[in-house]
Order: sequence, then structure tokens, then C-alpha cells
Amino acid sequence: MRALVRTAAAAATALALLLTGCGGGDDGESDGKITLRFQSLAWQKESVDINKRLVKEWNAAHPDVRVEYVQGSWDSVHDQLLTSFEGGEAPDIIHDASDDLADFAYGGYLADLRPLLPDALTEGIPRNSWETATFDGGIYGVPFLQEPRVLIANTKILEASGVRIPTPGKPWSWAEFRQVTRELTGEGRYGVAWPLKEPVSVTLNLGLSAGGELFHRGADGKVTVAMGEGDQVVPGTIHDQVNTDHSAARTALGMGGGDTLPGFFGGKYAMVPLGFSYRQQIVEQAPKGFEWTVLPAPAGRDGLAQGVSPQTLSVAEDSPHKKEAVEFIDFLLRPANMVRLAKGDWMLPTGTEALADPSLHTADRGWATGAALAASLRSAPAQSVRGYPEWKDKVATPALQEYYSGAIDAAELKKRLVTDGNRVLARYQR
Repeated sequence: MRALVRTAAAAATALALLLTGCGGGDDGESDGKITLRFQSLAWQKESVDINKRLVKEWNAAHPDVRVEYVQGSWDSVHDQLLTSFEGGEAPDIIHDASDDLADFAYGGYLADLRPLLPDALTEGIPRNSWETATFDGGIYGVPFLQEPRVLIANTKILEASGVRIPTPGKPWSWAEFRQVTRELTGEGRYGVAWPLKEPVSVTLNLGLSAGGELFHRGADGKVTVAMGEGDQVVPGTIHDQVNTDHSAARTALGMGGGDTLPGFFGGKYAMVPLGFSYRQQIVEQAPKGFEWTVLPAPAGRDGLAQGVSPQTLSVAEDSPHKKEAVEFIDFLLRPANMVRLAKGDWMLPTGTEALADPSLHTADRGWATGAALAASLRSAPAQSVRGYPEWKDKVATPALQEYYSGAIDAAELKKRLVTDGNRVLARYQR
């Protein structure tokens, strides 16, 4: 998922969206015809074009239920939606990510889709994916696109090193991965660059492979933070690569994923852990003749398991046309259309039939590697935790950044994530 950045600019973006597309204040009907507002967060040209084309196809086939395409932004979506919900101006159909839904679902802003979803759509998406958008027994979004985190490697450096090349069937363990990055490190080159400007989701999601959970729900339904042995494998590996082995670039810790690509293309980094969709940027930006490959992320005691927060489509609780909104979602996510959306965003579809499409299982550009990881994807650990955004922003992000840079040790990291974290979560669970 694209990181959600809550900045001062969010308020301005929210106001602009309200004034230019999300507002209206009526019931979406004119002359007996219904107009639904669909706020999309597609941002790459290919993806935007496909979304708009599908809207056009729907409108041509449904003259009495018109869909209006509204462009949103990942950078400000949480604050913009909150503003539109509270102002009674939310779009009918909402594109978001599952890890942003909990507070909206518990706050009563999103419709429970269970009585509206057609059987074919419900049965066509695996239970693991539905769990990412299920809160207190209700379903508040349809998960449709997901991306595993993979290792993008410089093929020439990898092959010249003589290290074992991992596959989804025989991945590296976390210990082997650490050793490999030492072997790939040389004069003017690091074995890996971890872009950790937003370190929390990376750490938690990859931690599932090592048995990490971090968030634990008790019999009373309340969630607490507890850091066990499995939770320490991933952060410990990254910390040691940076501060002990010097096989990971310290300067990359403050970077976003795209910021690492110039150094990767220039041979400064042998590998970069990135979301699956970054392949598109690599195809567009890599210098001529640059060879790269997609490898699975390391595996732990729970194999290749990793958490994901799929992109979702939800319906506003205040929408007067929930039935029609779900009918549009069902159209948008028909298997053939889901494949189109997935290829446009360079991600994996959640739907079983869509994922089986042969075009997503080719060796070209790593599609087959990504598809092989789909069965191991799980709901992100913090998916249904109320107060997670505050815990992430105020506690986990600064603590992990300091730990990865070597400013604090593992004991202090644990204290801050657990002790300070539980104080935050307690406020949301009184």
C-alpha cells in the first residue's frame, strides 16, 4: 500500500476535493437518474486510464445509474475522508487501503456490506483477504489489489557473487539473508538498502514470517502490545545489517522506496526491498541494459507469510444509493476487470479467478514470483487495532527510526513500543 502521509497540506487537499468533486449535499438523483461519486486513488497514468475506462464502460451500459469519477490522493486520503464524513459530503464509493478503515468503520462512517455483497464476489475472494476489511464482524470494504514486499536485485551483481539464488520454493532464511548481504557488500557497494522513511508497516508485515504478532487481542476484545522473540527477528536483522555488518546503507533509512532507485541503478546497492508495484518505476527509469530480478522476501518459522493491507472499495454509510454503489463495485471487480486493474497498478488481484490469469504468471518482470507469494499473504497485524494510526505516528515510527540508526538499543525499543504503545491503545478501548 502507498504510505498515508498526514500533513498540513491534507486540510487544503480535503477542502479542494470537497469543493470540486466530493461535495453536492443532495441525494445524487436528477430526473429520476442516480449519480454515484467514485473517489479513486489511482495515481499512475496506466492505472488512472483503466479506472476511467471502466467508469465509462459502466456508464454506457447503465444510463440510469451514472458514476462520476473523482480523483483523490494517497497523500491526504485519511484526513480528506474524515473531513468529508464529518461534513456529510463523502463520496458514495471510496477507494482506500484496509489499514485505514478501522477508525472509519468503528466510527459509523462506512456501510456494512454484508447484506449487499453478491455471492459470486464474496466467494471469489479468499477469506484471508476478507479478514483485512472485517471489523467487529462487519465487512466495510472489498479488498481487490494487494502487493507483497519483494527483493529487487541487480542480476549481474547477484550472479557474479556466487550466492544461492532464492526462489519462492526455497527462499533465504533471515539469517541467510543477513549473510548474503555481507557477501554482496564491497568497495563502494552495500548488499542492501532499506528505504525506511515509513518503517512501521514494513517491520510488522515482514515480521509475520518469523512468527511476530506484536498486537494481541484478549478474551475481552481489548488489544495490547507485547513483543516476543518472533517480533525481534526482522528489526534485529535490519539493525545489525546497518550498525554491525555495515552491509545496509545508513543513508537509505530516511528514504522512500523510489529514492533508492538511482543508487540501485548505479550499482551502489545490490538489492532493495520494495513493494511489488515498484517494478513499474524500475521499468520506466532503469538505464538501458540494466538487468534486474525479483526475489521473494526472506522466510522465517512461518515460511513466506507476510502482512498486507489490500486496496479496498467501500461505501459511505450516508450514501442513499448503497445498493447501486455495490453493483458498481461488483462490475469493477469482475475477474477480467480485476486483472485489468491489477496490471494497471502492477499489483496482484485478490480474486482467485483473476489471480489465475496466465498473464500474471509469466517470468517477465517478476510476475510469477509475485503470484507465487499470494497464498502466503495475511492480514496486516495492526489491521483492526483502534488507535493504530496514533501508535504508529507518535510511538512506533520514531522508536524504530532511532533503533535502526543505532541511537537506541533493543531494550529501549521494546519499552517504547510496548509500554508507551499500550498507553496509546488504552485510550481507544475504554
